[in-house]
Amino acid sequence: MKRTEPKNTRHIILYMFAMLFVIMGFFIAIFPWQQSCTGSIIEKRQHSDSLRIINGIYQVPIPEQLYFANEEVPLHLFDVRESLDRELQVNTYWHSQTILLLKRANRFFPIIEPILKENGIPDDFKYLAVAESALTQAISPSKAVGFWQILEATGKELNLEITKEVDERYHIEKSTKAACTYLIKNYKHYNNWTITAASYNFGRNGINKQMERQLNTNYYDMVFGEETERYLFRILAIKAIFEDPQKYGFFFEKNDLYPPFDSYEVKVDTAITSIGKFAELHGTSYKMLKILNPWLRENYLPASQGKSYVIKLPSKGFRENAYN
Repeated sequence: MKRTEPKNTRHIILYMFAMLFVIMGFFIAIFPWQQSCTGSIIEKRQHSDSLRIINGIYQVPIPEQLYFANEEVPLHLFDVRESLDRELQVNTYWHSQTILLLKRANRFFPIIEPILKENGIPDDFKYLAVAESALTQAISPSKAVGFWQILEATGKELNLEITKEVDERYHIEKSTKAACTYLIKNYKHYNNWTITAASYNFGRNGINKQMERQLNTNYYDMVFGEETERYLFRILAIKAIFEDPQKYGFFFEKNDLYPPFDSYEVKVDTAITSIGKFAELHGTSYKMLKILNPWLRENYLPASQGKSYVIKLPSKGFRENAYN
């Protein structure tokens, strides 16, 4: 007699086979994606010690050794190490801000670096400009202005022109030279670049008072207000990240970075009654002229006897082809 299986048993077997095919189909569909993602992670891990490329939050690496302007940072001191750790954490995990800093640096460091070198200022001071203004033409609550955050009175002392129509604190080259003059003066007084950097934030009078009060001249052994205490460590954190971005989890292609401005210069020794018309005459726009010359503060430029200005204008096709 032919044996037959109960109906419910056949249904169970068919259901199991169906589920098996569904599961196999799922793994077949997802496997290439998994392989791709795994390969991508492995590839990035090969270029970086950072674990942050995997979803998660991890302790950022603290350098074994670190120097500012060839002066060693005493990372063997627990308080120094922890102060640096704080700023590394903040600037590493403040993703949007730090990636923008890296992008802007590609545009503006080529302007700043040769001026520092020409004036005998260590290259590390370019990170001071990053800490001061995030490489933007910022205005602080105390009305300090520009990449180097120069107050009006200080700017005039440093021979920058500051009027209603012209404010050279916004002029990248001239404000960088002015900052160099200030730093050189303070370095001659302290003979130490670390405390010179701190004096840029706290002022020479403020530093001198604290030296007298605390009977100490070493930045790392002194107590300051929170802003000045964090100031140099923020610069150091920025330096560490900029020198090895992938180590801190920042990955980008060359074309992701902001390209340097491609421009040419014209010398002007007569009044400009309309910046808009001047821009139009030179085949550009009011907006582009202002981007390249933020020190022009009005829509006109008066003439002074014996005074001339150099105005930057965009090279042909730069605006359209900057990323090509």
